[in-house]
Amino acid sequence: MYNWTHENAVRVLFGPGRLNDLHKEALPGKKALIVTSNGSSVKKYGYLARTEKELEAAGVAHTLFDEIRPNPTDKNVMDGARAVKENGCDFVLALGGGSVMDCAKCIALMAANPGDIWDYSLSAAGGKKEAPKPALPIVCITTSAGTASEVDMASVITNDSTQEKTGIFFPSMFPTLSVVDSELMASVPAKLTAYQGMDAFFHASETMVNRNAHPMAEMFALKTIELVAKYLPRAVADGNDKEAREMMAYANTFAGYYMLCTSAHTMEHVMGSFHDELIHGAGLIEIAHAYYGFFADRRAAEEPMLKMARAMGVERPASGQDFVKALDALISSIGCGELKMSAEGITEEELKLYPAKVHKVLGGDISADPLPLSDEDYLTIFQNAYK
Repeated sequence: MYNWTHENAVRVLFGPGRLNDLHKEALPGKKALIVTSNGSSVKKYGYLARTEKELEAAGVAHTLFDEIRPNPTDKNVMDGARAVKENGCDFVLALGGGSVMDCAKCIALMAANPGDIWDYSLSAAGGKKEAPKPALPIVCITTSAGTASEVDMASVITNDSTQEKTGIFFPSMFPTLSVVDSELMASVPAKLTAYQGMDAFFHASETMVNRNAHPMAEMFALKTIELVAKYLPRAVADGNDKEAREMMAYANTFAGYYMLCTSAHTMEHVMGSFHDELIHGAGLIEIAHAYYGFFADRRAAEEPMLKMARAMGVERPASGQDFVKALDALISSIGCGELKMSAEGITEEELKLYPAKVHKVLGGDISADPLPLSDEDYLTIFQNAYK
């Protein structure tokens, strides 16, 4: 018997060119705070101008908050919430990748609630409070294929002062409306396309090996794995490959519809809490072989690994090791086979600090791994991944 709960009330406009339909939708307010990154891409490629035009066509006023850093912080959140109030905005519109969408959700939460965002964090230093009021309505326009933040209620925020990178989520943080338009992804550089695409892959692979997996979760996960294995190398090789971009957008969204992350995500969040410039997808890639290899060596997840290997095109996989080999080949095919933790500034000595942090930083469910992992096991995986 399986017991599971699925909750997702997000209205999704999916497909190339769907941003052009935004003005036809019943938007959830009269004035939007448009949240974007502190980079220039949404302006350079015209995505911001197009979004503003759509809002104006819908009769919706807007103001811009373009301060979100790649790993958004508690300060980003509180500054954004202040901007909502000071500008009289009644909903938040995220235009960007996962970092922007995650931060926008928390901005919407804190624009409606008292205190600091860390009051509502489940991390060791977090206040673990229930938000007394629902978040303001949220609209997400994703420009990347990886996090699926546009179809879930979760966000990942960093607190530099406590060295924590953790999840914050409440049901009211589900977006009201999201746009998944693969035309907005064509400008993502090859390296980031690879990192983001593998984030989607790992959402799915962690779901597959998760002890709490069930047929509905598996359905979304296996299709994600199949699509990423087939189309991510193409999207990395040619960012203008429209079919590859659209299929990666599908993979991203499918993974987000049922995501059961294991300790692999928590382990990467520990790395990111020490190194805030570490790109999430890159960190996941760096530990992937050691993490999945640990369980394959112990034959702890044979059935799901065989299924994943077949989804990746392996005709007659014999063991979990065939999945690990297929994973290594995929990572190599997108130019990420030589990623090094040491290149991120991580030292071997520092790894000894990581296992204890796994219990303090919320990322995935560390009780859901195929085998229970001790602190010694975590250290072994980190050390095996290090190069």
